[in-house]
Amino acid sequence: MTETQGRTLPVTDLSLVVLVGASGSGKSTFARRHFKPTEVISSDFCRGLVSDDENDQGATRDAFDVLHYIAGKRLAAGRRTVVDATSVQSDARKQLIALARQYDVLPIAIVLDVPEEVCAERNAARTDRADMPVRVIRRHVRELRRSLRHLEREGFRKVHILRGVAEVEQATVVTEKRFNDLTHLTGPFDIIGDIHGCSAELESLLGKLGYVDGVHPEGRTAVFVGDLVDRGPDSPGVLRRVMSMVESGNALCVPGNHENKYGRYLSGRKVQQTHGLAETVEQMEGESEEFRQKVRKFIDGLVSHYVLDGGRLVVCHAGLPEKYHGRTSGRVRSHALYGDTTGETDEFGLPVRYPWAEDYRGRAAVVYGHTPVPEATWLNNTICLDTGAVFGGKLTALRWPERELVDVPAERVWYEPAKPLRTEAPGGHDGRPLDLADVHGRRAVETRYAGRVAVREDNAAAALEVMSRFAVDPRLLPYLPPTMAPTATSQVEGYLEHPLEAFAQYREDGVARVVCEEKHMGSRAVALVCRDADAARRRFGVDGPTGALYTRTGRPFFDDESVTEEILGRVRQAVGEAGLWDELATDWLLLDAELMPWSLKASGLLRTQYAAVGAASGAVFPGALAALEGAAARGVDVSGLLGRQRERAADAAAFTEAYRRYCWTTEGLEGVRLAPFQILAVQGRSLAALPHDEQLALLDRLVEHDGSGLLQTTRRLYVDTADEESVRAGVDWWLEMTGRGGEGMVVKPVGALVRDGQGRLVQPGIKCRGREYLRIIYGPEYTRPDNLARLRHRFLNHKRSLATREYALGLEALDRLADGEPLWRVHEAVFGVLALESEPVDPRL
Repeated sequence: MTETQGRTLPVTDLSLVVLVGASGSGKSTFARRHFKPTEVISSDFCRGLVSDDENDQGATRDAFDVLHYIAGKRLAAGRRTVVDATSVQSDARKQLIALARQYDVLPIAIVLDVPEEVCAERNAARTDRADMPVRVIRRHVRELRRSLRHLEREGFRKVHILRGVAEVEQATVVTEKRFNDLTHLTGPFDIIGDIHGCSAELESLLGKLGYVDGVHPEGRTAVFVGDLVDRGPDSPGVLRRVMSMVESGNALCVPGNHENKYGRYLSGRKVQQTHGLAETVEQMEGESEEFRQKVRKFIDGLVSHYVLDGGRLVVCHAGLPEKYHGRTSGRVRSHALYGDTTGETDEFGLPVRYPWAEDYRGRAAVVYGHTPVPEATWLNNTICLDTGAVFGGKLTALRWPERELVDVPAERVWYEPAKPLRTEAPGGHDGRPLDLADVHGRRAVETRYAGRVAVREDNAAAALEVMSRFAVDPRLLPYLPPTMAPTATSQVEGYLEHPLEAFAQYREDGVARVVCEEKHMGSRAVALVCRDADAARRRFGVDGPTGALYTRTGRPFFDDESVTEEILGRVRQAVGEAGLWDELATDWLLLDAELMPWSLKASGLLRTQYAAVGAASGAVFPGALAALEGAAARGVDVSGLLGRQRERAADAAAFTEAYRRYCWTTEGLEGVRLAPFQILAVQGRSLAALPHDEQLALLDRLVEHDGSGLLQTTRRLYVDTADEESVRAGVDWWLEMTGRGGEGMVVKPVGALVRDGQGRLVQPGIKCRGREYLRIIYGPEYTRPDNLARLRHRFLNHKRSLATREYALGLEALDRLADGEPLWRVHEAVFGVLALESEPVDPRL
């Protein structure tokens, strides 16, 4: 208990602060002076909420139910909470301490010990308290004085006592961070697993990581996950190295259960010298008493866990669920030291650990040790670095933020394990289980490019149906492409879409150089191509498939998996021949492409969704024309109707010709073409921001080395949006291409990932479709002046917004994939794209 002299009261940033004092002691004034209004919950205010009278003592029970409820919600959200009530009775304080423990925050008491006569005078001056009996105030003061010596024993972690009016008025509250909050430290870090007295292996690993005498020349910081001692040959040597690095500021360390036990031994507590402690005690007998006391002080000062790198990294010994991150309680410390158990024992008599990591869905990566595994493997953004060095395994470190593993082998088996090391990573061979809760219901996906992207619950339900019934294996579905925004409606006579509007839009967005890419007459396709089956198994956890080929809604193009494998095999061969596996340092790559012909997927779409009337009406024209021409030959005046029908027949013929270009017959893979236009990601990095000229140069090499005839080049033209001659050349190229039957083109910023002057994402691509192709979309007669006038009033803003949001989600999915994040994290963004596709929008846009 601290008797405050300096008038400075340190109060932890996340805590439950209980103001203790008699009525009239000035608690509400103190709270207003030192805390934010939103932090303070007053019992008087809660009485008013439930009874419209802040002094209605009959409403006290309900008022405190409300107070505890609000306080619980704030503490659950990680908000400091101040309770403004008398709290002079131990039962009232007991409930608040229980609330703090429930949410694993520090309970702090600030006592305002003000003389009874001052309290009575203040109450008498208040119109709403003038009739308060003096005996009530006297009882409050008596109960307060009786409580002072017991507050710490009740469970308050800090107690500040302010005696008299002067101390209350002169006090200053200072917010202090929790000991475990090191979010301001951003690394880079080298996190080292359980050492267990293996001093030689530790020195080898530090050397391999680049440390010289415990210091890294590039300023990296080592972080030790605990279990420095026991079982191994040289626990004093390990302690000496780690303590020196921590003292010099070159390392951080959290306690392991073995340090905790040895610390209790050094403090004179009775502990059993089992599980390697006897070896440590024997080794430390050769050290000085001064060193042993220094070790005891070091162990006593270790903090259960650290939250680092802006909250993106949590380091502890035995693992920690998200609800405990940054929290402070005995329960949190116990979990960080020992983990949780199921209550069962295995055949070796050891407790069965609860597999908390399999259920983990937190945003922070949790790095821990404690339970030895043969290989350090990511599971749901968690990784265990205890690879059994003392048992003859290896000593492992994780480089952060690189997420690279570095290890050294054990020199020998120093200690026989009680049971064999596990033969596989926790959570199954893929180590990335999915759960319905990961994608179900309304959610907001945090992206690095457009902030939070909201996904409505009904859209999520529709997407869930598609993904669960029709999609490829979710492990092979790391990305879905965004919808493509159409160009602004053209004012050029006879055209609904024209390149001038696309060039103008990018010019307005500050994009000087764009690339016009041929829009192939096919279907958007994503191809995940692995170097071999082993690579697919190692990275994506699948047995058999070497990748996937799927539509923009995640459906496979071919029911026959052998056809997909044959296509992947041809692409794989071309990648190898072009030398891209080695050049890109990857054993898998993700391609954005177009698969042709369109009839492989979309002939039904053409017939039913876009212009179903076109083909049907075309069949009527020959008979109708013959009848009208016969009537004209007999002298009947049908010239107006005959002219209109001839126009319709010509439009229908144009529709049929346009339709035929997109749907040709294929035999097996004969006639099938794949036109890749972007490499989205490879092992360890997203390539979505790689400029398109560099992308296309890589893909030209890929096509050049394809000996099967499957791959097709994407033709392109570069345009300077501020140069009239260059813009004219772009328009002419589009007119020539569409004039001979091409679909159109997509205009993209050469720089790929671009923001405008206000920092917003620029559209990644604007499609500009040809005049004849649009007959398929809008019907054979859409070019008639009255129809064009009506179609010019297209509502494009929602489509453009959808394209930008889906683009941001796609970029996020690629970054998470490249960073090696768990599948549920990647799918959060992928599923968001699919869900947004359920938003109502004109499908013709």
